[in-house]
Amino acid sequence: MADEEETTTTSSETTLETTPTWAVATVVFLLIVVSIFLEYLLHLLAKYFNKKRRKSLIQALNKIKSELMLLGFISLLLTVSKKRIANICIPKNVGETFLPCNDPLNDSEEEAKCQEQGKVSLLSRQGVKELQYLMFTLAFFHCLSCVLTFSLGMAKMRRWKSWEAETTTLEYLFANDPRRFQLIHQTSFARRHLRFWSEHKFLRWPACFVRQFYSSVSKVDYFTLRHGFITAHFSEGSNFDFQKYIKRALEKDFGVVVGISLWIWIFSVLFIFFNAHDFHNYLWLPFIPLLMLLVVGTQLQGIITRMCLDSHNRSQVVRGTFLVRPSDDFFWFGWPKLLLHLMHFILFQNSFQLAFFTWTWYEFGLTSCFHRSTKDIVIRVVMGVLVHILCGYVTLPLYALVTQMGTSMKKAVFPENVVEGLKRWRANARKKIALKSNYISARPSLETASAFGTSPSFSLDPSHSVMFDRVPESDHLAVEMVEDEERENTITREAEMEQQKRGSFGGFDLN
Repeated sequence: MADEEETTTTSSETTLETTPTWAVATVVFLLIVVSIFLEYLLHLLAKYFNKKRRKSLIQALNKIKSELMLLGFISLLLTVSKKRIANICIPKNVGETFLPCNDPLNDSEEEAKCQEQGKVSLLSRQGVKELQYLMFTLAFFHCLSCVLTFSLGMAKMRRWKSWEAETTTLEYLFANDPRRFQLIHQTSFARRHLRFWSEHKFLRWPACFVRQFYSSVSKVDYFTLRHGFITAHFSEGSNFDFQKYIKRALEKDFGVVVGISLWIWIFSVLFIFFNAHDFHNYLWLPFIPLLMLLVVGTQLQGIITRMCLDSHNRSQVVRGTFLVRPSDDFFWFGWPKLLLHLMHFILFQNSFQLAFFTWTWYEFGLTSCFHRSTKDIVIRVVMGVLVHILCGYVTLPLYALVTQMGTSMKKAVFPENVVEGLKRWRANARKKIALKSNYISARPSLETASAFGTSPSFSLDPSHSVMFDRVPESDHLAVEMVEDEERENTITREAEMEQQKRGSFGGFDLN
């Protein structure tokens, strides 16, 4: 038995000094091949997004790359400093507090320095190694869960494309003719949201809570909120594509959610701390994402009902289509972006639960002290899967629609090609203005010289003379560019007058 333990210890302490060089070279070669293959896949994905002009998804991909680089740097720091961390000694009574297991079996070898002092290591070398695995598992599950959740939401919102196409049909235009008047209770939107419970807050919340589970976003809700958004920000009768705008805005939000900010890292540290056995976290921690998700979905449904009540209190007669008024006042603290941060927190917390379960299963087995009972395993897995399905299929489409009803529009209102064109136009305009100002500032010097009766050509020294008989070539170039700018301004004014006759340009009022 002693010989077997000695053999095991010797084999576990094998270093590169006693390892064949062909084995080391083979492992390094395989690692390089796998790394290059993954980098090539990310390059192809970025190239595809660039070809499709999906700048928001490119930014999200860059955030994922930066997170991987950050985790690699953290892993490097842990590897370099694991000996120093293990040499930090703490008293035994302190080291036995807030343990993840009630009766742990500690068979790890402590550092000799701490043993001599009768203390224990702050974190053993084996613990540092296991912590590295936990951080990589957490980052992988967070990115994977965000991609799966947003893919599920985009799959459900695919039918909105047919709803958007329906707004150009004759039947829709006839049914929503501005020359038609009807009472507010005769509209489909009012019949859906103006009920006996609508005006009572304590009754409205339970009704909105139940409503989010069936038909969370109906066709009449989409048409009404679309009409309110376009009426508030564009000219009446505009052919603005509301569905594509929501898609672009959701892609930008995905770039925010997939990242891990400082406050998210702080919460991850708190989650690790609350995994101590004394807190019994398996009874309450997995339910936090579900409760927050249900509260957010209820709030989003309540916002639609409150917008309906606001329009009902303003007028009892509807002209054409039921009109809602976008405003930040319907959101918590007048801040629509707060819902995005809550969704970010929900997805991260749920990803942490699944990542922690997977990590403990891999490192310590399925029946370890982290989840000894079957109910602990069932609660963690069921809650994690349920939150992802509800978030992607129910709450995310509702969030994508309702958060557009704030007071101001998002930057995603402009397509990528329009944004690039505006940036180029702005840069060219700045150059022309700077060149024109330089030309104008050079003219007073000529006028001042002629006013004092001085000759336009004078010489104080043969080696230092200034000639004003001829205008420099740079001034000729400036004059030509100013003349070109005046011609371009004339053409632009004529084009604007022509477009004003038509009323709109791509859905944007020129007035």
